[in-house]
Amino acid sequence: QVQLDESGGGLVQVGGSLRLSCAASGRTSGRRGMGWFRQTPGKEREFVAAIGWRSVPTYYTDSVKGRFTISRDNAKNTVFLQMNNVKPEDTAVYYCAAAPADSYLESSTSRVDFWGKGTPVTVSS
Repeated sequence: QVQLDESGGGLVQVGGSLRLSCAASGRTSGRRGMGWFRQTPGKEREFVAAIGWRSVPTYYTDSVKGRFTISRDNAKNTVFLQMNNVKPEDTAVYYCAAAPADSYLESSTSRVDFWGKGTPVTVSS
């Protein structure tokens, strides 16, 4: 089992920045892709960004390209999501996700092995 613990969510104004962190613990061995999804009430959980084991490749959903940056520190078993120039539509609960061992994280929720409990982000206008 891998436990994922998100932090860094909160209230931010339009155009501001926020940095989310995801600390992994437990059976963290196994080179696996990591990433972030988000969800708003009444909607399906959607893919945001993903990163490979060696910090490449990285890929993003179109709506956050140029604004969000995903990174990781394998020595600390931590993944980050730097959110810049946030917009009201970025308001959601953000979930950290881990792919199966030796796999990249895909954009489908069905291909996620482990989930965090989520951290809420609210963008105020």
